[in-house]
Amino acid sequence: MATGRPTKPLILGPEEKSKLELMARRPKTDQRTALRARIVLECAAGKSNTAVAAKLKVTIQTVGKWRERFLLGRLGALGDAPRSGQPRRITDEKVEAVITRTLETRPKNATHWSTRTMAEASGLNQNAIVRIWRAFGLKPHLQENFKFSTDPFFVEKVRDIVGLYLNPPEQTRAVVRCVDEKSQVQALDRSQPVLPMRPGQAERRTHDYYRHGTTSLFAALDVATGKVIGRCHQKHRHQEFIRFLDQIDRSVPRGLEIHLVLDNYATHKTPRVAAWFQKRPRYHLHFTPTSGSWLNQVERWFGKITEQRIRRGVFKSVDQLITAIGEYIEANNKDPKPFVWTASAELIVDKVATLCNRTNRSPH
Repeated sequence: MATGRPTKPLILGPEEKSKLELMARRPKTDQRTALRARIVLECAAGKSNTAVAAKLKVTIQTVGKWRERFLLGRLGALGDAPRSGQPRRITDEKVEAVITRTLETRPKNATHWSTRTMAEASGLNQNAIVRIWRAFGLKPHLQENFKFSTDPFFVEKVRDIVGLYLNPPEQTRAVVRCVDEKSQVQALDRSQPVLPMRPGQAERRTHDYYRHGTTSLFAALDVATGKVIGRCHQKHRHQEFIRFLDQIDRSVPRGLEIHLVLDNYATHKTPRVAAWFQKRPRYHLHFTPTSGSWLNQVERWFGKITEQRIRRGVFKSVDQLITAIGEYIEANNKDPKPFVWTASAELIVDKVATLCNRTNRSPH
């Protein structure tokens, strides 16, 4: 005669059964969850707790526990119950006080808080300050630069130039070139030989250097292809700029319109330069806003050549520097990659307006 309490019948729906079978045999399933799924499947087959325990080599109490839990919570009950963990030692009020002090105050003897000074001021330990700042994305040690454009036609110029980038004219009818000059590029030679990189040791160089002169790099970036026309001059007056414009003019087939993106440097607006453009009606000039040269894509290319070839280069003469620049341009044009402009004019204007509102300035 059977003894003990009768077990409650466990009946599975088709969907529950298929999910349990998948959980039980999937190799990447957590093994505790897989065992619980097998227990429920065996119980649903009409077996007693004793029989299931013997087959799966677990205790009767374990079988009874997961049978009951499944009957109460179905599939959702097979996971681990949330654990309480160690009680919090830092209250919400203390966290709020740290955040408020970080955002609204400064230490008496410094320009910004450090984890150590904030820990001392708040009475918490340094690790707690690190966790609080990380959770709320606070980085007092970092600083970014910005500058507002004072151009009254800022919005119109942004829309004009960004429109060229996002909706350029067909290359069979016109080309878009971003033009500018990188002036005073220095030919620097270290006072002692550079020590090359080794395993576990970064490249090393002296902090002092010798200056061997400067050059000015004029460049025109083709927005569609990423190819660059570049030329170095000793100076960056309007005379050199006109010679560079002649070089651009020779590179573009007759019959094509030319859209030039330029900044407001005085060299670009002298009477002789204006007369040069008047004689060539196929040129269309698009000037960036005042203090908005970041809209000119060639500025990004200048950043690349500085980072990849000039800043860490060692040049014993200006001629070596000019040769290195020419080689970089040649390599760039063998496998050119245009920059992908994604920001719309509306997005740029909205961000500027938001920054103006934060600093109580009137947006254009």
